[in-house]
Amino acid sequence: MKSLIKMFFVVLCLAVASQAQAQLSWGLKGGANLPDVSIKGLKDVKVDDLSGFFVGPMIEFKTPLFGLGVDGALLYSQTKTKFINETTNAGVVNKQHELDIPVNLKWTCSLLDLIGIYLAAGPDFAFNLKSDNIGTDLADIAGDALQGNKPDIKRRSANIGLNFGAGIILLRHLQVGFNYNLPLTSSARESISTEGVGTLFDGNTFDTKNNKWQISAAYLF
Repeated sequence: MKSLIKMFFVVLCLAVASQAQAQLSWGLKGGANLPDVSIKGLKDVKVDDLSGFFVGPMIEFKTPLFGLGVDGALLYSQTKTKFINETTNAGVVNKQHELDIPVNLKWTCSLLDLIGIYLAAGPDFAFNLKSDNIGTDLADIAGDALQGNKPDIKRRSANIGLNFGAGIILLRHLQVGFNYNLPLTSSARESISTEGVGTLFDGNTFDTKNNKWQISAAYLF
């Protein structure tokens, strides 16, 4: 992960030094995370997806070939999920903080040099910075049902997914768009002992993936 971060900042510095070149731009990107979390292995638990946010530097390289280019970003990203015990209505919010590195192949088309559109797709690399223990949070809403057993369900240190996005470009500098992130790996997957875990688990494997929609705005210099 450190090598990826160093590489990104090297490219970012080169972008700043070369900003006179029309094909290379850098700027700031931010927006809202709208999670669409999928979870297997629970029962009698309602899951509410709460909005989060992301922010960080972005670079974009445009080629002269048919409007094609590449963009990348180094984003701090926060997502939140609320678990609710449907029997007792007790709930707890589980948070995750990530370093998100999306790299997209991008096609742009400008209209009258004032407005344009873009389509983008590519891999997304996510590294877990800090997250709440899911097993502890589930134990908190289960009360006596877990009989003192708190399963250790931690999110994985790294995940990979795919990005699909589209948006509009205003005055050649401001980009407003939406994006869907489809994870290819589980963010947390653990085998759960069925002994003494009460009624919240419907099997011996817990699995969750962090699908999410994103609404973004980026300003490029």
